[in-house]
Amino acid sequence: MAQMNMLQAINNALDLAMAQDDSVVCFGEDVGHFGGVFRATSKLQDKYGKGRCFNTPLTEQGIAGFANGMAAQGMKPVAEIQFADYIFPAFDQIVNETAKFRYRSGNQFNVAGLVFRTPYGGGIAGGHYHSQSPEAYFAHTPGLKLVVPRDPYQAKGLLLAAIQCPDPVLFFEPKRLYRASVGEVPEDYYELPIGRAEVVQTGSDVTLLAWGAQMETIQKAAELAEKDGISCEIIDLRSILPWDSKTVAESVLKTGRLVVNHEAPLTGGFAAEIAATIQELCFLYLESPIERVCGLDTPYPLALEKEYMADHLKTYEAIKRSVNF
Repeated sequence: MAQMNMLQAINNALDLAMAQDDSVVCFGEDVGHFGGVFRATSKLQDKYGKGRCFNTPLTEQGIAGFANGMAAQGMKPVAEIQFADYIFPAFDQIVNETAKFRYRSGNQFNVAGLVFRTPYGGGIAGGHYHSQSPEAYFAHTPGLKLVVPRDPYQAKGLLLAAIQCPDPVLFFEPKRLYRASVGEVPEDYYELPIGRAEVVQTGSDVTLLAWGAQMETIQKAAELAEKDGISCEIIDLRSILPWDSKTVAESVLKTGRLVVNHEAPLTGGFAAEIAATIQELCFLYLESPIERVCGLDTPYPLALEKEYMADHLKTYEAIKRSVNF
């Protein structure tokens, strides 16, 4: 075991994957000699050469198209989109090509092993072009898998699993945790299951659900609620697509209440899909309406970032509304 922050865990995962399999390559804007804007790929070019870790032109559509082509030829490309906000020029390639590659060929060819890594979310004073959480756009797309780690241990295990996944994976990394989140991480190779949520704290009164950086937020809210005698069960969804409705439903059947928290705006956010599904599965057991604590339906602001964010105080108020309904 070693102490790692999230960036170090991601770098370590890429290092192990590239050492184990010559078909694993990583590329993106400034990824090679520079190590990327956050240094996630630092020193990998020195170790594996410019043929396996290299810079690309500043074209997200090109990065995605190049990744599709490499994966279709049996490589395992790990392509970095410098910020999740920049993924939209690549949207057509990812949604219309990456996601449909296996389907349109009747399983004769695929892009298994393709991973798009990208930093997402706010909390770093990045303004409206460096703070967005676009996971819901892609959750509407069959053929993709969406993964969001909450800490260094999860980041390493989930990234290694993504590289070995038989489906293309979008790997959203909460950038405000890159250096803030530090923990014990095994130095050896390990994988964590994609598509399975994790109950990180058991409770009896209300279920709190989040992913990525918002896990810290709901944990802080749960601590406030505990002082009021409210017992919170905390679940990390980990995968947006597919999402583990079974684990969430089992928890809500026990607690009778659900509060979902995410950074993205409320309208059309993935919390709406969760709420609709859990309402169907748990309707007769619900003690109160499902609460959604989300970002506002505005562009992500710079000066008013703290007011915009779905913080622990907003979550605490939602918990009280749910329990006192």
